[in-house]
Amino acid sequence: MLKRISIEAISSSDAWFQLVYAAVNEGREFKIDRGSYAGQIRLEFDWVDIHILKPWLRDSEGLPLIPEVPEGMNMPAPTTKEYVRGYGRYIMTGVKEPGEDYTYGERFCAAVIDLCLLDVQKTPLMDQYMVAKALTADATHYATGQILNQIEAIIYTYKVFGARNNQMVLQVAQPSDLLLEDPPCLRHIDTRIQDGQLHFFPYFRSWDLWGGFPANIAGISMLQEHMANEIGVAQGEMICSSKGLHIYGYAKDLAKLRTGVQ
Repeated sequence: MLKRISIEAISSSDAWFQLVYAAVNEGREFKIDRGSYAGQIRLEFDWVDIHILKPWLRDSEGLPLIPEVPEGMNMPAPTTKEYVRGYGRYIMTGVKEPGEDYTYGERFCAAVIDLCLLDVQKTPLMDQYMVAKALTADATHYATGQILNQIEAIIYTYKVFGARNNQMVLQVAQPSDLLLEDPPCLRHIDTRIQDGQLHFFPYFRSWDLWGGFPANIAGISMLQEHMANEIGVAQGEMICSSKGLHIYGYAKDLAKLRTGVQ
């Protein structure tokens, strides 16, 4: 029987510490058969729900809160402010470097779609504003189709058509990901506007708790803040889920040291 772990946290750094503590106490050991770190052992949750009540909390530099390591522990922090700044830009632009199979920003901001598959007469988003703003004119480097900026499309839809719909999902996953050696971990971010706030619901198929989680949540929080500001609502809560949140073997001792677990 799958075991579900559910936590409620004030901030992303609070969520991280609770999850690390839970992982070293309740995580199950698995050998990785394929993908990143194949052949190694990791501590993994069967299923986890993470409710972050205030992902909008920021530090003195205006960045989302990230875990800190107390002085004297002599261990590296799981992420840095410099990395978080770069990661925020990474998921909000469509730039992809040579050798990269994908980036989250590319999937969000430069998703290739084939307009021939859409009945534009039945698609209310396909008006002149949408074509100009969310579908870029320059798609000459693709064989077919246009480039959809999902972030702009969702902002526009909420502003023009209202908040009460369940259709606005930022998509990362696509069928061809099954052929990649290391497909995207983040699969989608569902959205909802309620009580004047934009709430996010990210799902990760696999998720590195020690090093990935803090930067991922910080970057997603920055995206959430941007979209909320553009729509004209407040940044809301975040409910994350994963069937593969884990700590790699190399970080197990660090996790025990940080949480004080023997």
